[in-house]
Amino acid sequence: MPPGLVKSSRVAIVGASSLRGKELKLVLEERSFPADEIILLDESVMAGTLTEAAGEPTFIRALEEDSFEGARFVFFAGSPADAQRNWEIAQRAGSTVIDLTGAIAAFGRATSWIPSLSSVLLPAGPSKANGSARGAPYCSPPSPVVIACTLAAGLGKLSPQRIIILFFPPVSERDQAGVEELENQTTNLLTFREISKTVFDEQVAFNLLKDYGEVSKPRLEDVRNGVAREVAQYLAERAPTPAIQLVQAPVFYGYAFAAYAEFASPVPVEKLQAAFAGLDVKFSAAGDPAPTNISVAGESEIQLARIEPDPNISTGVWLWGVADNLRLAATNAVRIAEELLAESRVQ
Repeated sequence: MPPGLVKSSRVAIVGASSLRGKELKLVLEERSFPADEIILLDESVMAGTLTEAAGEPTFIRALEEDSFEGARFVFFAGSPADAQRNWEIAQRAGSTVIDLTGAIAAFGRATSWIPSLSSVLLPAGPSKANGSARGAPYCSPPSPVVIACTLAAGLGKLSPQRIIILFFPPVSERDQAGVEELENQTTNLLTFREISKTVFDEQVAFNLLKDYGEVSKPRLEDVRNGVAREVAQYLAERAPTPAIQLVQAPVFYGYAFAAYAEFASPVPVEKLQAAFAGLDVKFSAAGDPAPTNISVAGESEIQLARIEPDPNISTGVWLWGVADNLRLAATNAVRIAEELLAESRVQ
């Protein structure tokens, strides 16, 4: 983490038993975030679960109205409903709210922030670098939004005529229930048994999906539209807005994507790769294999293969990349808190 940050007090994670909540706790610990205590909160059904924080045994506590007392930061990483019900309570307790669920931003009550892009994208408004008024809740965007905005910010330096991104979301975007359903479907298909379709209402295992089943909520189309909307709102014409499509992949973790960019004239690959310097993007070295869902596990950066020219269109290039979806989202949220602490130190 950035050196010289002041010592904060308590940090609370709402939804600590979720995949995002668990990853967030790990990132806070690995980056030595200056917290006196990490409070793990969740629904009452998860209360009492034994876990650990900062190497010490602890319990997940039930989410109650006084849970936020003394908390400098409150991260919402569980269900959108928990965030909707409790973010104002956290603010009244004097906490800075950082939401990973998207629930607060969906009602226009929070400002999204991707700190790694602050040096590239000019401020969207006259206020702070992320466009948020002091004291307002913050939203840490989901992984596909971070990826799309990063690609747009990097490629935007070279004035592309169009950017197209095809995402392959993993089932872990639907938390543990999605992981368990893919695991169950895979096992049962291999043993010729009936498969469960509770989460996706469709066969995900050994399959690619353009749409989910009719019962599944949210629909994949709604997810795609939500990602596209958040990307356009965050870029706010500061970089070219990409076209976006999602295809559900039968993978547990890792957000893979294929992106196409086209320019008015050919651009050298080296110049394209240099445009991503300082944007938390790592390119595969010459001769190294392209990144995969497995190879990016535990990595905080977006991993890109070497950029390839299109064989038919001389001004077009392709980018293949993968990011650890849980780690990327959690790291961005923690970086928001780090930036806010750094700002408070210099004021």
